Amino acid sequence: MTRPPLLLSVFPTFTVGGAQIRFTTIANHFGRRWRHAIVAMDGNLGARERLDADLDVRFPPVDVRKGDTLGNVRRFHAALAALRPDAMLTHNFGSIEWAIANRLGPVHHIHVEDGFGPEERDRQLPRRVWLRRAFLRGRTVALPSQNLMRIARDVWRLDSRWVRYVPNGIDIARFAGPPLPAPWPGDGPVIGTVTALRPEKNLARMLRAFRLAIENAPARLVIIGDGPERPGLERLAAELGVADRVHFTGHVSQPTRLIKALDIFAMSSDTEQMPMSLLEAMAAGVPAASTDVGDIRAMLPEEGRRFVTALDDRALAEALSALIADPGLRCALGAASREKAEREFDQAAMFRAWADLLDGGRPDAKRVATSR
Repeated sequence: MTRPPLLLSVFPTFTVGGAQIRFTTIANHFGRRWRHAIVAMDGNLGARERLDADLDVRFPPVDVRKGDTLGNVRRFHAALAALRPDAMLTHNFGSIEWAIANRLGPVHHIHVEDGFGPEERDRQLPRRVWLRRAFLRGRTVALPSQNLMRIARDVWRLDSRWVRYVPNGIDIARFAGPPLPAPWPGDGPVIGTVTALRPEKNLARMLRAFRLAIENAPARLVIIGDGPERPGLERLAAELGVADRVHFTGHVSQPTRLIKALDIFAMSSDTEQMPMSLLEAMAAGVPAASTDVGDIRAMLPEEGRRFVTALDDRALAEALSALIADPGLRCALGAASREKAEREFDQAAMFRAWADLLDGGRPDAKRVATSR
C-alpha cells in the first residue's frame, strides 16, 4: 500500500497562534491524507496539543543556530535530504532560511505569510524585502489578506501567477446557539479579546482605552491568552486603577465558550492581517471594535466599520463606549457579523483551497487568484 505523501511544515514557533490554529485545523480535517513532519525554529511545540492523536506526525530535531544563516542553510539542506518530504510548507519570514536551503532543490515549496512583527509595523525592512524577492520567486506564496496581496505584488515584486489569495475560514457551526453567561464577576458588558500577549498586539492600548471607556458606564475586560507581555500588562492594569475589572485567563486551548460569553470583541493591535480570533467573534455574533490594520475593516459588515479606529487610545475608547452604551446596537451588529461570517468565511472553502495547494497543485493562468 502506498504511503501518504509527507508534508514538512516549518514554523518560527509552534506555539498557539493564528497560523498554528489554521494548520492544525486543516491537518485534523484531512486526517491521514498526509503524513506530517513539523519543525519549530524556537523549539516551542505548544500547539501540538491541538493535533488529533491518530495523525501520523513527527517532530524531527533540527539544529537551529540564531544568527548563523549560512550554517543554518547547510543544516536545513541536509535535513531536507534526510527527510525527503513531498512538499514543504514554510511560515512567515522566520522560516526564510528553509526557502534558501531549497532554492535549487526539488521539494515542492509553499510559503505562507500571515503578517509581521512590530519591527515591520510601519514599513518593510529592505533586507527582508530582498530575501523574499530573491528566494520566494517561482514558489507558491499563499496569503490570507488583500493587504498582503498588495505587498507581495508591489513591494516584494513577486510574479502574481504564483501568488494565491487563500482567506482564513472557521467552523461556523461550532459557534451556533445563544450567548453563554459570563463566568467573570463584575458589572456591565463584557469586552474581550483572544490573542497572544506580544508587543505588536499593543494590549497596553487596550487597557488605556478601557479605562477611558468606563468613565461613564461600567464594563469588564477579559484578556484570553498568554505571553511575555502579561506581567507588564497586569502592572499597568493596577496603575490605571482597573485591575478589579480586568481578568487575565491565561492560555485557553479551546476558547469557544468564552468567546460566546462576550458582549464586545476588541482588538488593539499595531499590525494584523486576517485574524482568526475576529472571525470566531463574528461567528459567535459578537460585535467588534478594533484598530484599523490589515483586512479588519473589510472583514466586518459595512455597518460595523465605523468602530474600526485609528491606532489611538481615545479613538478606540470612543468605539468601545458607543457599544457599551447601546445593547440594541450590539445585537444588530452581532447579527450582521454572524451573517457575514456564514456567507464568506466558512472553513469549507479554506479546506478546498489548501487541499489543492498541498496536493501539489501548480499555479496557472486559469486558476491563480491575484486579487479581488
